[in-house]
Amino acid sequence: MIRSLTASAVLLALPTFALQAAPAMSAGEYVAKLGDCAACHTSEASKPLAGGKGFPTPVGTVYATNITPDKTHGIGNYSLPEFIKVMREGITRSGDPLYPAMPYTAYAKMSDEDLTALYHYLMQDVQPQAIANKASDIPWPLNMRWPLRGWNWLYHDDGRFTPVAGKSEEWNRGAYLVQGAGHCGSCHTPRGIGMQEKALTEADPLYLSGATLDGWYAPDIRGSRYDKQALIDLLKTGRSQHQAVSGPMAEVITHSSQYFSDADLASIATYLTGLDDEAPAARGNRAYASAGGKADYAMYCSTCHGNDGRGNDHVIPSLVGNQTVLAEDPSSLLNVLLHGAETPVTQGNIGYHMPGYGWTLNDQQIAELVNTLRASWGNEGVAIKPETVKAQRALHQ
Repeated sequence: MIRSLTASAVLLALPTFALQAAPAMSAGEYVAKLGDCAACHTSEASKPLAGGKGFPTPVGTVYATNITPDKTHGIGNYSLPEFIKVMREGITRSGDPLYPAMPYTAYAKMSDEDLTALYHYLMQDVQPQAIANKASDIPWPLNMRWPLRGWNWLYHDDGRFTPVAGKSEEWNRGAYLVQGAGHCGSCHTPRGIGMQEKALTEADPLYLSGATLDGWYAPDIRGSRYDKQALIDLLKTGRSQHQAVSGPMAEVITHSSQYFSDADLASIATYLTGLDDEAPAARGNRAYASAGGKADYAMYCSTCHGNDGRGNDHVIPSLVGNQTVLAEDPSSLLNVLLHGAETPVTQGNIGYHMPGYGWTLNDQQIAELVNTLRASWGNEGVAIKPETVKAQRALHQ
């Protein structure tokens, strides 16, 4: 999972097209789905895995590379040991370190069996694409690669996944998928001063405790915030009875988690719901419902979400107790209200679209609407100010 699991408080009423069921896949293709390789390494649908997609960093944009078996621009000349080295250590065939935007810090935990299956899939089943890689736009001297070896020395643990004694086989399978191929911590774990993940396993309460990335908030997914069946449904279809996924996580579901086996989905849910989840107390003044916020809710939201905020099961998410509505970081909720949202298109399931209202509601009105959502139907969230809305709006202008 490269991006955030967002149980969005959105109006999702306009259907888009559903995907057709995919044929059975090889073991290596399944590992590629587990690792969500296509989401990062495909910038054009007609050129799968040929790279070119940009990822902003604090020092510039890094572009994903061509991982097709093309011998000039791709990985066609990689031996299996060289491939495993780049996946586990972030060191290329030529000896250059990768930027840790590539989640080799998580892939290091993967088994030899899974990495070997992935290698054979990429080399034998993927169509070569003679497309040159794009250089990063990071300026000199920040674009020098040798300091990344120091980053690896400080922050990277290339040890394999080790099952936790006393835990069930299902729990450990979930831990392996979440920590390894799924690289869920890449989005859901807060980052340190070196942009490293502050924790890599459930042993540290910071692991999967929520983080802001690319203007979206990837929420805390530890423990009982989501029940097991809701997690399974969200990862499989993008919707559960009372919740829906939008934003970057929708891409993860479309490209990756919808293809997971039922057993693997259950393992992931077992692992996540079994983690300790001592949530810190919300900081800041409590939100309150204003007359203006109530009026805008009645005009723009109540038709679909209802006067009681409970939405429509399996279609329009409930706003009552919604994690996105109540998150101390309002980034995802503001993105939805300002710009709209769309649930993922998955096998046998249409996507639903919510329009954004940034074009008609000013910063003060959006702030009042957010505070009203956070203070209604038993919700108790932290108040936000118009300045927060203004800053969020500017991120996508």
